[in-house]
Amino acid sequence: MRHLPTRTTRTSRRGVVGALLAGLLCAAGTTVPAVAHAPAPAPVSTPAANPQSGNGLALTPPMGFNNWNSTHCRAEFDESMVKGIADLFVEKGLKEAGYRYVNLDDCWAKPQRNADGKLEADPQRFPNGIKAVADYVHSKGLKIGIYTSAGTKTCDSVGLPGALGHEFSDAQQFADWGIDYLKYDNCNNQGVDAKKRYTTMRDALAATGRPIVYSICEWGENKPWEWAGELGNLWRTTGDINDSWGSMLSIMKQNLPLAAAAGPGRWNDPDMLEVGNGGMTDTEYRTHFSMWSVMAAPLLIGSDLRKASAETFEILSNHEVIAVDQDPLGKQGTVLSSDGGRWVVAKEMGDGSRAVALFNETGSAQRIATTAEEVGLPKADGYTMRDLWEHRSYNTAGTLAATVPAHGTVLLRVAADDKWAAQPPAVELGLESRPLIEAGRAATLTTKVTGLGRTPARNVSALLTGPSGWRVKALSPTGSPALPTGRSLTTRWQVTAPADATGASDLTLTVRYRSPAGTRVSSTVPLRAHVVVAPPAGGGYLSDLPRLSAANGWGPVEKDTSNGESGAGDGNPLTIGGEVFAKGLGVHADSTVEFYTGGACEAVAAQVGVDDESGAKGSVAFEVWADGTKAASTGVLTNAAPARPLTADVSGAQVVRLVVSDGGDGVDSDHADWADLRITC
Repeated sequence: MRHLPTRTTRTSRRGVVGALLAGLLCAAGTTVPAVAHAPAPAPVSTPAANPQSGNGLALTPPMGFNNWNSTHCRAEFDESMVKGIADLFVEKGLKEAGYRYVNLDDCWAKPQRNADGKLEADPQRFPNGIKAVADYVHSKGLKIGIYTSAGTKTCDSVGLPGALGHEFSDAQQFADWGIDYLKYDNCNNQGVDAKKRYTTMRDALAATGRPIVYSICEWGENKPWEWAGELGNLWRTTGDINDSWGSMLSIMKQNLPLAAAAGPGRWNDPDMLEVGNGGMTDTEYRTHFSMWSVMAAPLLIGSDLRKASAETFEILSNHEVIAVDQDPLGKQGTVLSSDGGRWVVAKEMGDGSRAVALFNETGSAQRIATTAEEVGLPKADGYTMRDLWEHRSYNTAGTLAATVPAHGTVLLRVAADDKWAAQPPAVELGLESRPLIEAGRAATLTTKVTGLGRTPARNVSALLTGPSGWRVKALSPTGSPALPTGRSLTTRWQVTAPADATGASDLTLTVRYRSPAGTRVSSTVPLRAHVVVAPPAGGGYLSDLPRLSAANGWGPVEKDTSNGESGAGDGNPLTIGGEVFAKGLGVHADSTVEFYTGGACEAVAAQVGVDDESGAKGSVAFEVWADGTKAASTGVLTNAAPARPLTADVSGAQVVRLVVSDGGDGVDSDHADWADLRITC
């Protein structure tokens, strides 16, 4: 399902069927829980996974490319692009890393079938036809995929011919062209039962005799994890993804509880990768790639590799992370904990090791910890712990811990083996409080370096540095002769930001030490410091105050207008139940907005609800958090409800966080307004 909001429709829908789906587009996902204190999701009840799917394909999650996230139906999607991507797979080492499928999404076809009822390629985009493109891709040792919908038309705004009623003819045509992968969408399905529609195409593909990976894209509406493993190789579990932190996070949260359904040849599909499309930071893209790999998700590149940065290629070609995704055991990672937005997700590997993601969904660095036993490893004298982004190995006595940057993920592979003693000891670098610093005023920060190794770290020294113009001075010892297991070096630092400093800057904590064998080790962690401004005496409208951080499901958080889902400033007047408000914030679930209050404020008050532009849809829940404590909440509100007053006691809080979740039913037109939003200080 595509999510292409316009100023006329302005809906983020999920699960609209039949004629209502005409004009919508399906290739990516739409949801955004950004609630930092969400509990670990409960696993769903699913049938036991079969050893592999009936067609024997995709025994590890498919890897490749799909054009939709970067091009949609724009003219740049054409034969030249497809061939160029195939070339880059070879030239940039992506083929060697495991990427195989170069997939065409919607808009490849002519608007009408020919006189024989056959599909034809758009002559402007593909002047030589699909068979010629397939032959070129195959000549590179790669495979090619194509797209159609299990409806009368596809999902693009024009509505190209769909396969409903033409399944056997279309499947044979795809086979004749040399197609290796079919993405089968859900638009314009005329209300026909989903399982019936997808079963018919399964049978049609089998009748061709050609091995074609079958990707079911019905957006998770009919719980495909309960039945699609009998039909296809992968099935979408959510609506469409978009290139934002909120969307990626929400989709991850929806997909994680479905681990029991996945296995060789049958995969939960949380939609394509957004890595490199520009809407997230590289830290967030590494999290995206890490979590998709831990979830044994298909890895389909969604960025235009012809324009990709070196960092994008570095993320996408990380062989050690890809090995987690492609592990032949085929287990999807499961959630061990998620308290306070500090997630631990562990994946059993075929060699008995565990891949462990320490994922921080919050807007500040967090310590995240577990143990080797908690992730399922047997008791041992020591463990080998490899950081898959640093590409370095350490030994640990059993504690797996790290200070993880905001929106970051530390991805480890941990084994109980007899090789641990050959590795240097692990140490954990941390900060005891969030670095919120007022410009020109000295602040005191405390760092801690803790030994985690079975062997001690020796000659340990710590150093905290800041950007140019920042002053950092140690107020207590910065070194220790040794840090055995569990012992810490704690150092207080005086940090002063320049008087003209604004926004966020990275402090860097560096530790240097030696292993017992004399090996030199250096490790660093970035600690994002925010230069904050004290709220004005008396308070005022929160929309007029600087934000500490903001994450939103669709588009940016808007000041004094509703959320338009695309670029800044595309919203309408804030309107709830027919009442128009001049001031406030327009957001889209799932959303989190933080403000620095510095312990100087007492109360937050607002009129809250679903914006009228959502039509008959939309359900959200509002929360106000004072530091780590929930200060107020509304429960679920729908479009039928008028504006509801919400007040919260935030006395003494350093940070106030405003949270909007999806009301528990997925993100669907969840435009939410914090209207008349005021703070008293």
